[in-house]
Amino acid sequence: MIRNLVRKTSNLMSGNWDLNVHEQQIQDMALKFSNKELAPKANEWDRDSIFPRDLIKSTAELGFGGMYCSGTYGGSELSRLESSLIYEALSKGCVSFSVYLSVHNMVAWIIDTFADENLKEKYLPGMFAFDKFGAYCLTEPSSGSDAASMRTVAVLEGDYYTINGSKMFITGGAAADVMALMCKTGPKEISCIIVEGNTPGVHFSKNEEKLGWNLHPTNLVSFDNVKIHKSNLVGKPGIGMKIALQGLEGGRINIASCGLGGAWFALEKARDYMENRVQFGSKLSEFQYLRFKMAEAFTKLTTSRVLVRHAAHMVDTKNTDKIPLSSMAKLVATDYCFEIVDMALQMHGGMGVIKSTGIERVFRDLRILKIVEGTNEIMRLIISRSLFHS
Repeated sequence: MIRNLVRKTSNLMSGNWDLNVHEQQIQDMALKFSNKELAPKANEWDRDSIFPRDLIKSTAELGFGGMYCSGTYGGSELSRLESSLIYEALSKGCVSFSVYLSVHNMVAWIIDTFADENLKEKYLPGMFAFDKFGAYCLTEPSSGSDAASMRTVAVLEGDYYTINGSKMFITGGAAADVMALMCKTGPKEISCIIVEGNTPGVHFSKNEEKLGWNLHPTNLVSFDNVKIHKSNLVGKPGIGMKIALQGLEGGRINIASCGLGGAWFALEKARDYMENRVQFGSKLSEFQYLRFKMAEAFTKLTTSRVLVRHAAHMVDTKNTDKIPLSSMAKLVATDYCFEIVDMALQMHGGMGVIKSTGIERVFRDLRILKIVEGTNEIMRLIISRSLFHS
């Protein structure tokens, strides 16, 4: 379990300078798992599009199936800051693995936070144990950033909703047992309904061929006269956008944290390469210009960590500025961390594009972070709203 912790570590690259002992131990525990179980296999998972279901299930013993859920049904009751440390450490080994855990945990958190006890009892124990895998269904073919314009509808007929429509770019879609579906239950009413993946009328497209995140399937999910009992409504009708937006607050912290882990990996790889690669009679690490490039990258990583952790604390404490701050964290971290990986790839020269190094995989995985959980352009829009009165 998460509370069975391991030794304390201390070095500037790991970013544990502002963590208390308990937080450092959580980071150590996740990093140990990442180094042993993820890093050696990440290139293979990416190359062959392998979804390591059994390994994901094994993380239930570490408490990764319900990180920030209450302990009533077995959740780990971690803070968003503590969870951020886990996502960062796991992403150092495999960004795509960590991203899927973020999605699964968002679905578990939605049920734990907004659903009634019957739904919690029905789904949470299985999700915490990874007997059931989660997927979050918001984006549609005609509505990405403009989520409120969604067309998927659920019509209540007696005791059952009849659902029609489609969702796209669903992370873990074809692997999902439990989907948190955002849909219209009225002309101006968006609600959240839990739909099981094997329900008649639910269909998954073939897996999308993507730039990165090849570990998990990404699918279009269609709903053709799907019948779902009204008891699977999460909370009250009409609170779907509230659920979605609150979920994205934490989701943006998670995605930013995944960027931190990928950049951490790339920066270490570049440093180690520079200390061994000799050109013009000197190690690359002895050239001042290259050292300055690395110093700038290290500063960007540290800056991103400070902002992400501060934003996570704001979400934990329900600070009134949590929305713009989580948006700033996502914007800065995903932009900066992609720049760091780009620099690390360049530092490797031709070796940077060789798949065995892992650098090009992380380059591809981190590029996607600038799009998901709200594009970085939407992050700027949200941030700008806190600046102007109109």
